[in-house]
Amino acid sequence: MTDASVPASPPFRLSMLVNDRRYRSMTFQVVVFILVMAGAWWLVMNTIHNLSLMGKSFNFGFLFQRAGYDIPQTPIPYTADDTHLRAAVVGLLNTLIVAVLGCIAATVLGVIVGVARLSNNWLFARLMTVFVEIFRNMPLLLWILIVYAVFTEIMPAPNAFRGDNPTASMILFDHVALTNRYTAIPTLAMTNDPGSLDLGARITFNWATIAIAGALIAGLIARRMIRDRAQAVQDRTGIRPVTWWQTLAVMTVPTLILIWYFGLHLEAPSLQGFNFTGGLNVSNSLVALWLALTLYTAAFIAEIVRAGILAVSRGQSEAAFALGLRPNRTMSLVILPQALRVIIPPLISQYLNLTKNSSLAIAVGYMDLRGTLGGTTLNQTGRELEAIVLMMLTYLVISLIISAGMNIFNARVKLKER
Repeated sequence: MTDASVPASPPFRLSMLVNDRRYRSMTFQVVVFILVMAGAWWLVMNTIHNLSLMGKSFNFGFLFQRAGYDIPQTPIPYTADDTHLRAAVVGLLNTLIVAVLGCIAATVLGVIVGVARLSNNWLFARLMTVFVEIFRNMPLLLWILIVYAVFTEIMPAPNAFRGDNPTASMILFDHVALTNRYTAIPTLAMTNDPGSLDLGARITFNWATIAIAGALIAGLIARRMIRDRAQAVQDRTGIRPVTWWQTLAVMTVPTLILIWYFGLHLEAPSLQGFNFTGGLNVSNSLVALWLALTLYTAAFIAEIVRAGILAVSRGQSEAAFALGLRPNRTMSLVILPQALRVIIPPLISQYLNLTKNSSLAIAVGYMDLRGTLGGTTLNQTGRELEAIVLMMLTYLVISLIISAGMNIFNARVKLKER
């Protein structure tokens, strides 16, 4: 039986794909998709045709050929007899090292400068303003070259630290030596070395590092369990038990026991002959790149932090002062937690910028991904298209991972509104 109150649908006609709003949006999306795919197909076929005219083919077989060039600083074992693929991996690790170190240092310095710009001390606040304006208004490449020139032209040679009356001296309690070739820093050493785990491909991982990392992870899990139990007690009785000493114990005691058992200590560098030995000699190209990236990005992070703090209502500070909180406690417990929801989104962009800006390392000879895969490997093999595609995909994956991680962190710390 047909309901007479419901009008019958008109029969479908092709004109409805454009005139009927039920089908119009879908029609436009299908047309745009076909055009994009057609453009991509034309681009790929045109590239393959032009490569064939030059006698080339699009393949990545060159990655497994002998690299034949040296890399000054390698986080994993590498020789000139290794493949271009391993050289690219070394370059990628060097990129990640400078990006991680730069993000950490820039965040610490940026937060300090951003908070200091709001200080009641007029002179101190103006000095921080000068820092921000100087570093963010000059090109990053210029800063990299300036810092590198300072290290290579002003710092003393290693032999200046030799003799009974040396013309140069080490800093930080005789643990760090700044020279015109490298920066000698202490390294971790063990008196009871348990050996290393062989991961293959000449990559090893020390058992002591694995044990300490396992102790820290177990401590974090135990800390979470203690916090959940304390929250359950508070929900049941209204009184939160004191748990700070339990948290401190599970986080530090196992790690300290492992450090004592393995005899972990700092081994300071010492001058032996013409060079420092016993520590780690970090190339000046890495130090200059890291320092320039840190100072440049910290200037932008400082402005982001200042804007986030100013975005918090002044009434929040006045309420905290009325409760008797000191200014530093008000900043750490009231203002900064609320300012994070404003700070974190633009902070993600600064982390991405720092990671991508690390490709300027080629200016000071630091062999990152741009210097290996996009530099020497590209020039030796003539596979410019494949090398550029690999670099683009690598930087894209790194950026997406950073963005996803920071978005997860932002979701965890943002205010939960009812």
